[in-house]
Amino acid sequence: MIDTAGDRAEWTFPAEPGAVRTARQAVRGRLRGWGLGSLADLTALLVSELVTNALRHATGPIGVRLVRPSELDGVLLVEVSDPLPDPPRERAARPEDESGRGLQLVASSCRRWGTRPGGVGKTVWFEIAVPD
Repeated sequence: MIDTAGDRAEWTFPAEPGAVRTARQAVRGRLRGWGLGSLADLTALLVSELVTNALRHATGPIGVRLVRPSELDGVLLVEVSDPLPDPPRERAARPEDESGRGLQLVASSCRRWGTRPGGVGKTVWFEIAVPD
């Protein structure tokens, strides 16, 4: 864990299979600590999909960042970064495919999502509306 002060939490995970589980646990714990437990399972699922994608396609550390909403915007921002500069591609998985549904799940479960280039690699982000 790098920083969990105030309105944000950031972690860096090694590009190892255990990173998915560790990221899910970190996200759930932080959201519960912020009183956003109702978002914990969905957010952890979406983070695990993006961390899994990063493990499959990139090498190097994987960053996860949560930004807690201010009282005005009501949106939780979640970012997953990796050192691969290529943006992810959403694809239509066939019923027999064992993978390829992660970005579909992100797109259908959140308010908005996208990617942006970084100094090294890219960041995939999504927003989840915080219930009143």
